[in-house]
Amino acid sequence: MAFDNLMEKLQGTFKKLRGKGKVSEADVKAAMREVRLALLEADVNFKVVKEFVGKVSERAVGAEVLESLTPAQHIIKIVREELVALMGGEHERLKIASKPPTVIMMVGLQGAGKTTASAKLAANLKKKGKRPLLVACDIYRPAAIKQLQVVGGQVETPVFTMGEINPVEIAQEAVKHAKDHGNDIVILDTAGRLHIDEALMGELCSIKETVEPDEILLVLDSMTGQDAVNVAESFHEQLDITGVVLTKLDGDARGGAALSVRAVTGKPIKFAGMGEKMTDLEEFHPDRMASRILGMGDVLTLIDKAQDAFDEKQAKELEEKLRKNQFTLEEFLGQLHQMKKMGPLSQIVGMLPGVNAQALDGAEIDDRKLDRIEAIILSMTPQERRSPGIINASRKQRIAKGSGMKVQDVNALLKQFQMMQKMFKQMNNKNMMKSMKKKGKRGFRFPL
Repeated sequence: MAFDNLMEKLQGTFKKLRGKGKVSEADVKAAMREVRLALLEADVNFKVVKEFVGKVSERAVGAEVLESLTPAQHIIKIVREELVALMGGEHERLKIASKPPTVIMMVGLQGAGKTTASAKLAANLKKKGKRPLLVACDIYRPAAIKQLQVVGGQVETPVFTMGEINPVEIAQEAVKHAKDHGNDIVILDTAGRLHIDEALMGELCSIKETVEPDEILLVLDSMTGQDAVNVAESFHEQLDITGVVLTKLDGDARGGAALSVRAVTGKPIKFAGMGEKMTDLEEFHPDRMASRILGMGDVLTLIDKAQDAFDEKQAKELEEKLRKNQFTLEEFLGQLHQMKKMGPLSQIVGMLPGVNAQALDGAEIDDRKLDRIEAIILSMTPQERRSPGIINASRKQRIAKGSGMKVQDVNALLKQFQMMQKMFKQMNNKNMMKSMKKKGKRGFRFPL
């Protein structure tokens, strides 16, 4: 994640504080110097850093903290609260028009990921029961219209195009089309430039005045660091943006844009791109992001991902099969597919409390292992998946050959699966004993 380096440095600072039984004012000042350096290295705007450290320092040297039995925990709590405030406090949702369609105008520089972000936003809104329409307003970049059609097809969302005519007219006609065809969301993928110029801003202002969008979302590339904040200021001055979409927050960016953009523009980050898949656009929650940065995990986002990925009906069927000890490799394969929908394993594990970049360092978290397991199971016949016990030496050789793996890999999977079955069986037996004991309390007599 973009904040891995910052996370590591902040946790190193807090580890030193935790090692002290009592914390003095000098200790707080030393810790704040390290926090300041960590934030500046993360490419956070220097004015934002100065204000942030000032607020934390003022609160951290108070009598309540210094005389506390757990001063380090108090300071971490203060840092978290100030981080949340820095990124906007509460999560701000998209503004939905009372009378459809809701018009969302996506703006930003060329290369920030506007077109992909537009499609990801459409996919996100479709999950909520909306009927979005993507609109190709970028008539300048080569193949921009075709790209929007391709990503629109990937998220099964219609794309409105009128060729290379005036973008203002395209936007106007798109809104009419949406009203006539029952689309309650219109997402305008506007043109970008390599830099901000009068022609770009003039066109965007004309679109804004003509269609009066409910949301103007600025798409910023997290990888551009401090420049992203300068871009945000310029766009906000001209267009009065309503929110920000940060892309590539899963990459090697230092994360400074996410911590600076709200403080500089006063506008909330509404979405964050956390991967390359069309489902990898998350609603931005300042409190959850602050917890991630401080290595406290993000269980709520993990739950959201699980709810999106796992089918409720399948989950009930699986629960029933587990109760009856009927968990087979077919069910295991189904769970594997659903788990892969949640995103990369390293991202999922990183959301667990106490797991950070340092903890993951050297750990073998390889998504290709899931692909290899999937290949082995898919090389089995339906009968073999339902009854792994019938898989003899010759069958193992066939499965290994079909999956491109070794016989040892097949043996390892079968052994792990047997252990899982045994564990589920033990769990069921324990639950059964608990149930019997409850019945015993109500008058059930165990046979002697």
